[in-house]
Amino acid sequence: MKISKGAYESEISKAITQWEKDYLGRGSLTVKTDILRDMIIVNLQGILTQAEYAVCETKEGLLTIKKTRSELVESGIEDLKKIILTKTGEKVKSFHTDISSRTGERVMVFKLYNDLEKTLFTLAD
Repeated sequence: MKISKGAYESEISKAITQWEKDYLGRGSLTVKTDILRDMIIVNLQGILTQAEYAVCETKEGLLTIKKTRSELVESGIEDLKKIILTKTGEKVKSFHTDISSRTGERVMVFKLYNDLEKTLFTLAD
């Protein structure tokens, strides 16, 4: 039985949520993953704590939270790459991420070596 693109996206979302809980100590409130050509785009909502929102009220605090959160995620990049490889069979070429201190949203972009979306549609035929 062939797995749909949506099923892949859901499995990646679940795995990243579990990684957040295991590695960072807490997960985001919602996670949405989209596979687009050779990219996997993960949108995580509600990642900041109330204390972090309070610290983000100053420019210095905002920069500190962004830097700390980025370092935490970057320190776990090998685990994240392994999740993508395990769930899709594709290796990650590069990883990009940013966080909004206003919305508490993080976006992760995994750039792959191959066009996963094309592969999935070819498999579905």
